[in-house]
Amino acid sequence: DDEYPGRLQEIYDPPAVLWIRGDAALLQRPGIAVVGTRQPSPYGAGMAEMLSRDLGNRGLTIFSGMARGVDTAAHKGALETRGKTVAVWGTGIDVIYPKENKLLAERIVETGGTIVSEYPLGTFPAPQNFPVRNRILSGISVAVLVIEAGENSGTRITARCAIEQGRDVY
Repeated sequence: DDEYPGRLQEIYDPPAVLWIRGDAALLQRPGIAVVGTRQPSPYGAGMAEMLSRDLGNRGLTIFSGMARGVDTAAHKGALETRGKTVAVWGTGIDVIYPKENKLLAERIVETGGTIVSEYPLGTFPAPQNFPVRNRILSGISVAVLVIEAGENSGTRITARCAIEQGRDVY
C-alpha cells in the first residue's frame, strides 16, 4: 500500500498489517522514539517530558509505547507543545493498556496524533506482545532516545532493535 510507512519496509520482519486510529500520515514523518522504564526516577520522568517537548517543538514526531513511566511522560511532553505523537501498542487499538492512560489515548487522537498496532482489534495485553512490538517502535523512527532502562528490559530490546535496523540510539 502506498501509505505503508517507508521506514518499516526497511526492517527485518515488518508487520504485514497495521491497525491505525488517527492520522496515518504521521507514520511517514520523521520522528524519534522516546523509551524507558515503567518506574523512572523523578529526574528521568521529567527529562522524558522535557526532551519530548523540545523535540516536538523542533518538528519531530514523538513515538513511544504508552506504557507507564517514561512512555507516558514522552507522550505528555509532545502534547504540551501541540506536537504530534504516535503510540505504538502491544494490544489491539481498541484495548487501552494501561487502563489509566485512557484519557491520554483519547487526547493523542483528538490532537491529531496516532495509535498504531500490528495486533487486530480485541487483542488483550499479553506479555509476549510488547517485546515484539518494539521492533516497530524503533523501525518507524529515525532514532531512539533511551531515558532510563533496566538491565533486562523492553527498553533494551528496543535499543538493540534500533541498532540492528541502522537507527541511531541516544
